Amino acid sequence: MSALKINNLYRYFGDLQAVNGVTFEVPHGSVCGFVGANGAGKTTTMRILATLDYPTLGSAEVCGINVVHHPAEVRKLIGWMPDHFGNYEHMTVLEYLDFYARALGYKGKERRQRIQEVMDFTDLVPLAERFSNKLSKGMTQRLGLGRALLHDPQVLIMDEPAAGLDPKARVELKHLIRVLATEGKTIFISSHILSELGEMCDSLLFINNGRIVHHGDSEALRRGSDTLGGVLYDVQVDGKPDSVSDWCVLQPNVEFLEARKQGGRIRIDTEDPTKAADVLARMIKDGLRITEFHREQRNLEDAFIDIIGRLDSGKPAIPPPLPSGTSNIELPTSNIE
Repeated sequence: MSALKINNLYRYFGDLQAVNGVTFEVPHGSVCGFVGANGAGKTTTMRILATLDYPTLGSAEVCGINVVHHPAEVRKLIGWMPDHFGNYEHMTVLEYLDFYARALGYKGKERRQRIQEVMDFTDLVPLAERFSNKLSKGMTQRLGLGRALLHDPQVLIMDEPAAGLDPKARVELKHLIRVLATEGKTIFISSHILSELGEMCDSLLFINNGRIVHHGDSEALRRGSDTLGGVLYDVQVDGKPDSVSDWCVLQPNVEFLEARKQGGRIRIDTEDPTKAADVLARMIKDGLRITEFHREQRNLEDAFIDIIGRLDSGKPAIPPPLPSGTSNIELPTSNIE
């Protein structure tokens, strides 16, 4: 059983299709990054998982529990950290956490102990008497994380937690997320900072125009081919650097792209590693004194743009608009429990 499971999910707001047939699963104890441009459907998907919105079609489950049919049970399992949340004027950090701990049903010694544990973990103890609405962005995000962790949830859903943070605060947040992952929590996190997601996440989901366009690990993305199916290699030689470009001119499946101090960048027109081995063998046979030959890795931003470019160049099937008033979800009379 997966920690998160979404199957054929659609969400319409009038004529606007925010989520378009999304299907994915996130295993227990993993960190999954959710990537997409503004308006791609990230927040809508996360709000449905957090029981704050309803799907128009399809299903969403947290630890095997349907978010529409059993929202109260789901809320016991998740910690929700939205991109923006309100702080209360004239309420200290300690009072803020105490308020939410009481709302969650903690009492007496257990409540005090749980607040202390959360404040220790998020390094909020020095800020205990600071007014919650007078914190820096990084401090505020730590407070939001502390609030989300008060009931020790199995799954943490975080919408753009690193937005607006300075480099030091981002490093601290990344460390806290990895610690939570080692404790076995499942973390579903959206962000525009793809390089940091690649460092902290076990897998990445790319969403575009409400559809999932990639689900895999970051290393596979970095090793991926370019839009035309080719792969870039950095070649360094001992001797004349121009020998690399001179050699490439005579090769049918190799393109010289850029000169470098001791060689250059080349493109091999296939990602088959045996073809790259053949190219290297021919270079050596033809007398090039190769000192370095390695496949270049794309950054995640380039990988994302490449995937979107491939999608835009084709003609993917898009389901017809949902007829007005149609829904296969039997909604409860209220989503407030």
